[in-house]
Amino acid sequence: MKIGFHTDAFNSAVFSFEKTLQWAKDHDVHYIECGVIESLSWIHGLGYFPHISLSEDPLKMKEKMAKYGVRFSQLDAAYPLSGKDGVYFGVQYVQKTLPWAKLIGCENIATTDGLNKPEDLSEKEAMELMKMSYSYLVDLAELYDININIEIHGYFTTKPEMLEKMLDFVKSERLGLNLDTGNTYIAGQDPVEFCKKFIKKIKHVHIKDVSESLAMSLRGKDTGIGISHCAVGEGVNAENIRKVLQILRDNGYGGTLSIECEGKGGILLEKSLLWLRNTLKELGIQEEK
Repeated sequence: MKIGFHTDAFNSAVFSFEKTLQWAKDHDVHYIECGVIESLSWIHGLGYFPHISLSEDPLKMKEKMAKYGVRFSQLDAAYPLSGKDGVYFGVQYVQKTLPWAKLIGCENIATTDGLNKPEDLSEKEAMELMKMSYSYLVDLAELYDININIEIHGYFTTKPEMLEKMLDFVKSERLGLNLDTGNTYIAGQDPVEFCKKFIKKIKHVHIKDVSESLAMSLRGKDTGIGISHCAVGEGVNAENIRKVLQILRDNGYGGTLSIECEGKGGILLEKSLLWLRNTLKELGIQEEK
């Protein structure tokens, strides 16, 4: 399996994207995931933003990343698709990301639903909107040979019966799952059971632990964590993550394990990376670089 991390680990440290590449190189990590924005912003231009803009040339970016020995495991274009605005904003967001991802050689794009059910829609209406959006996007993804992954993050995706319907919106290998160990746990679900149920759909994985204090205050009351302030292996979700890794191993998963945690300038990310590498060795899983 491949090890990577989401560059939102460095949001609070206001790293530039290139600085995240340097961090990856220094720690022998060859796969990263980041968010994309359309157009530009001052915070991006001044180098305080660890993500990329679709205004940047993808081939030049690919060349720059190659110098650091780093590739994208996934691009995050997860504007919630469960509300009415998802049809107008979320769909075009992913649509514009597809050709950029193709040129830079990224095989996965993350999408998701909103944290809460839209107030102006019933569950059925929201699901119908998402089906229409995903059907359109997956048709495009087929042309680009890119996976459109549904990340477990919100009201619908953290409910296994609804997620099952979402993953069946279209009959295509290009519609997959981004399993998130932290979001499933904080939503009051079992990450291990999620992994077992949807193992054949998993194309990308977020490795995220949960602190005991956060679990006590929010578990079962929220649907997702923007960023975990707990190093992987130091929280109450560590044993679940270990079991998930075993299931992935036993089912031939060879994709990326993308660490998601607050970086604290790199400290928590370093701890997470060490724990994950040691755990993979204990489980007889080879790290692909």
